[in-house]
Amino acid sequence: MARRVEPPGRSEAYYLSDGGLQTDLIYHHGFEIPAFAAHTLLASERGREAVQRYFQGYLSLAHDFGTGFLFDTQTWKAHACWADVLGHSDGDLRRINHEAVGFAQDLRDAYAADIDPVVVSGTIGTRGDAYAGDGAITVDAAADYHARQVEWLAEAGVDMISAYTLSRPEEAIGIVRAVQSTGLPVAISFTTDTDATLAGGLSLKEGIARVDGETDGAAAYFLVNCAHPDHFFDALDGGDWSRRILGIRCNASRKSHAELDNSDDLDDGDPEELGDQYGTLIRRMPWLRVFGGCCGTDLRHVTEIANRAFQPRRD
Repeated sequence: MARRVEPPGRSEAYYLSDGGLQTDLIYHHGFEIPAFAAHTLLASERGREAVQRYFQGYLSLAHDFGTGFLFDTQTWKAHACWADVLGHSDGDLRRINHEAVGFAQDLRDAYAADIDPVVVSGTIGTRGDAYAGDGAITVDAAADYHARQVEWLAEAGVDMISAYTLSRPEEAIGIVRAVQSTGLPVAISFTTDTDATLAGGLSLKEGIARVDGETDGAAAYFLVNCAHPDHFFDALDGGDWSRRILGIRCNASRKSHAELDNSDDLDDGDPEELGDQYGTLIRRMPWLRVFGGCCGTDLRHVTEIANRAFQPRRD
């Protein structure tokens, strides 16, 4: 098994991450990605080459700015909820998760001499759609459901687990409990609606407090992803709870989740404006350590973000 490296939250290192891989490859490079499942790209030579080129751009950016890199595996939808849609068996899913981790580890090794650290993070997503009416899940059901994928990712040798685009604390709590049995660090990333709330109307503060309260603070840290800065900025009141948020991966667009789901065109916003908004977030939250993008963002956006986040620290 490849050596594991320490994740964000256990050092003072800063990390870049990538942007919106699916939207970038769909709208800028003409790929079709069934069910928005990025792991399907790794099944073909053309897809693997495209994903490799995509990450090479971000790894080079991390090298240029002297930061670490958080390498999220392409496994966000490589779990049972999407198996029927994508034609995967249980055995297929285990293999897919292992191969995605191996792909990330190979790229990590290629840049090991130039970037330290590169953290390979096993990525998991929600059971179903984060904001769909049938998305509710109990803590016990979430722990049981996600345990299989967590086990596969741990077997493959990831450094940590990151759960993205969560909107319900019950699912987040279940994921934390599922990961605890592996001994791996786990990061929880919530997405908010345009009014900074989670599904069911909970505030971001309430969601994080509930996860920490019911897991004894076991999550290594929290992030916010798949939301525009305008959607949650005012909720960040500077309280101790917000210091649990170490990472930001925002959308380029101000549109709501429903508007983005129903849009046929890419809204990639304004990269410079998004970079400026990250700069404002950093001034409000100087403890942030992980910076990347989400839907609609690409290397242009993350470059602008890096300019705001790291240039002052390099002078």
